[in-house]
Amino acid sequence: MATGIAVNIGVNFIDAKHYGSDGALKGCVNDAKAMHELALGQGFKGQLLLNTEANRTQVIRAINQAATSLQAGDLFFISYSGHGSRVPDSHRDEDDGMDESWCLYDAQLIDDELNAFWSRFKAGVRILVVSDSCHSGTITKPGEPEPVYTQQIPRFLPLEQMQKAWKDNEAFYQDLTSALPRAAPEVKASVRLLSGCQDNQYSYDGDQNGAFTTQLLQVWNGGRFQGNYQQFHKKILMRMPAIQSPNHSVIGASDPQFDQQTPFEI
Repeated sequence: MATGIAVNIGVNFIDAKHYGSDGALKGCVNDAKAMHELALGQGFKGQLLLNTEANRTQVIRAINQAATSLQAGDLFFISYSGHGSRVPDSHRDEDDGMDESWCLYDAQLIDDELNAFWSRFKAGVRILVVSDSCHSGTITKPGEPEPVYTQQIPRFLPLEQMQKAWKDNEAFYQDLTSALPRAAPEVKASVRLLSGCQDNQYSYDGDQNGAFTTQLLQVWNGGRFQGNYQQFHKKILMRMPAIQSPNHSVIGASDPQFDQQTPFEI
């Protein structure tokens, strides 16, 4: 019988010492709790990381533990809700010269790092990434619009603030990126991304949940949704405003069975 491990991350505020402000948001913790409840309902063994607990050490440890324990046929589900950012592309593998990142509590987690983590999972493992953050269209690497969303807060920090945070912590990030493999590692698992927007867009926050998570949960409808991941993404996309277009992509190994499964099915 297949095993499912879930890690659900929500960051409503970040470390002002590192980022220059706490970047306060409202709906990210609720998003993570909703994803955690969904995961437990589907039979996953779950871990919930919120705010200060959602730091680089804890998140990386959780991913590595899953990579060690999961076998072919198992499913790793990781969700992130919080600020997304972009940093200079040190490996020159991005067309726009920028890497995407998650703003964990104490420092950013860069997409090149995530790709390296995915390469640690065994062949035949399925990985599902749900990211409700800005610039998240390629965070994993290689209806009617609701006008209220345009009034919500985008989940990104101002460019000037992120540039200053990068400069103030440049040695840290240079050491981090220099330790990564120069060539993209081989990913033997099948990694599926459902993200809140495209790389050049923002994901919007809300009083209760993010705009993307709100629509994902409504389409999921307490587990009543019938269809595969492509159909799931299409229904969510139809409910979103034009300024925010969720992405669905797959990297790593091809897995036709994973393609046709109902979302979150272990």
